[in-house]
Amino acid sequence: MAAPVKKPAAKGAAPAAKKPSYHVAKIYDVGGDTLKRARSSCPKCGPGIYLAKHANRTTCGKCGYTEFTK
Repeated sequence: MAAPVKKPAAKGAAPAAKKPSYHVAKIYDVGGDTLKRARSSCPKCGPGIYLAKHANRTTCGKCGYTEFTK
């Protein structure tokens, strides 16, 4: 079976505008002059890679490390 053919973009079509990312504001807590990390970092990947919070677990999106909560 052949791969589907992509249609070229229409002439004069403007590219989609990027929305500003406010995700970084959810990772840190600002209190006065201090900055505190709200989420824990991944023990396998190191600092800078944060664990995502889910209902019953925290996971790393990069390596797949998971910590389950009780």
